[in-house]
Amino acid sequence: MTDLSKIQTQTALSGFGSYLTSEALPGALPVGKNSPQRPAYGLYAETLSGSAFTAPRATNMRTWTYRIWPSARHEPFQPYTQATWLTAPLDHRCSPQQYRWDPLPMLDKLSAKPTDFVDSLVTWAANGDARAQTGMAVLLYSCNRSMQDRAFYNADGEMLIVPQVGRLQIMTELGEHTIGPGEILLLPRGLRFRVVLLDAQARGYVCENYGAHFRLPELGPIGSNGLANPRDFSAPHAAYEDNNKSTQLVAKFDGGLWQTQLDHSPFDVVAWHGNLLPFKYNLEHFNTIGSVSFDHPDPSIFTVLTSPSDLPGTANVDFVIFPPRWLVNEDTFRPPWYHRNVMSEFMGLIKGVYDAKPEGFVPGGSSLHNSWSGHGPDAPTHNKASTAQLIPHKLTDTMAFMFESRYVIVPTVAALKVAANGGQLQADYHRCWSDLKSNFSATTR
Repeated sequence: MTDLSKIQTQTALSGFGSYLTSEALPGALPVGKNSPQRPAYGLYAETLSGSAFTAPRATNMRTWTYRIWPSARHEPFQPYTQATWLTAPLDHRCSPQQYRWDPLPMLDKLSAKPTDFVDSLVTWAANGDARAQTGMAVLLYSCNRSMQDRAFYNADGEMLIVPQVGRLQIMTELGEHTIGPGEILLLPRGLRFRVVLLDAQARGYVCENYGAHFRLPELGPIGSNGLANPRDFSAPHAAYEDNNKSTQLVAKFDGGLWQTQLDHSPFDVVAWHGNLLPFKYNLEHFNTIGSVSFDHPDPSIFTVLTSPSDLPGTANVDFVIFPPRWLVNEDTFRPPWYHRNVMSEFMGLIKGVYDAKPEGFVPGGSSLHNSWSGHGPDAPTHNKASTAQLIPHKLTDTMAFMFESRYVIVPTVAALKVAANGGQLQADYHRCWSDLKSNFSATTR
C-alpha cells in the first residue's frame, strides 16, 4: 500500500463533475496520450465509461485508470446469495397509505453473526426498472463487520451512502474516503469498493440510483451562490495496493448478485484522470436558503443532488436535506403545511428531531408518503405552531433528509412487517393526525 502521507492531496473541486487528475507515483500519468504504447511503471491503461460515448460533453462521464492488472482478469462469475437486496420492478402493488418505520436494530443486539456492509443491505422500497435505467431503491444497512478480503461493485446503479451511526472507511479503485453521520458518499455505478468499519457498529441509508447520474441542481433565480457549493465536494487521491492476496469480488448485475475470485487486490490503480469519481460531501456545508418575509418556499430549496428524468424539471430522484436553520418568516405557519404531491417522498432522520414530527420519527427511522397521499404535521405540532409567538427561532441539532421521486415508491414485503411480526413498521402511524379537530365557524373569522 502506498504511503498516503506522500500523496498529493486533492480535496477541493472547481465544479461538481470537474475533470481531475491524481497519481500515487510521480510520472504515472501519461502526458498528451491517454493510452501510450507502454505506460509508465509497466501499468495497464483502462477506461471507466459512465455514459454513452456520444453523450453531450456536459454529461459525458469517464475516467482513465493506470493499473497493475486489467479488471478483465478473473475467474467466471457464479451466483451469490443475498436474499434481502431486491431490485425494481417489485412484483406487488402499493397502498396509498402513509408509512413510518422504527430504525433497524443495531446488529450486535439482533444477532451475534458477523455481517458486513454488503450482506446487511436490505431493500426497503423501490420504483422504476433497473434494466430500463429508471427509478431507484432505498436500502438500509446495519452491520458489525468490515469487508474482509472482498470487494464489491454495482452495475445496476450508483450508490449514495448516508450514514446514521458509525464511521466508514471506504476504499475504491480511485482512492479512499472516510465518512460518518452528517456526511454522504456518492459511489459511481460500476466502481469497485470495500467498506471498513471504524466503529463497532454502523447503520444508515443507501439510495441505489438506477437513473441518470446525480448532479448539482440548477440554481435559477437563486443565482450563482447557495445550496451545495461545488468546492465542498471532495474526490479521493490515488492510492493502490500491490499484493497477490485472494480477493472475492461480488457484483450486482441485472438485479442479481454474483461472485468471482481474484488473485490480486482490485484496488491497484496507481494513477487516474477523469470525472467519473466517488465524491464526499459534508452536509453541514450546505448553504440553506429560506424566506425572510412570509410563507416558506418549496422543499426543493433544500436539494443537494438531483438525478433528472426525461421530463424537464421533474426528478428521477432528488436528495433533499432539512438541516439546522433560522425561521424568521412573519404571519406564517412555519412547519411544513399539509400537502399532497405528485412526487413521492421517502424520509430518513440522521440526528435530532424533525420539526413536523417531534414524536415517533426517530434517528435511524424512516417514513414514506407516496404520490397524492395527504400528510403534514401531527396534531400537537399543528396546535403549537398555530399559536406560537413568531419571533426568530433557530432549529438546531437536526438533520433529516428525503429521497423524492416522480415514480411511486413501493415498500418491500420486509418493510411491511409490523413490530408484532418482527418488523419495523409502525401500524399506528395514521393516528398522529387523529386528534386534529375542526376549528371552523361560519360566523367567526
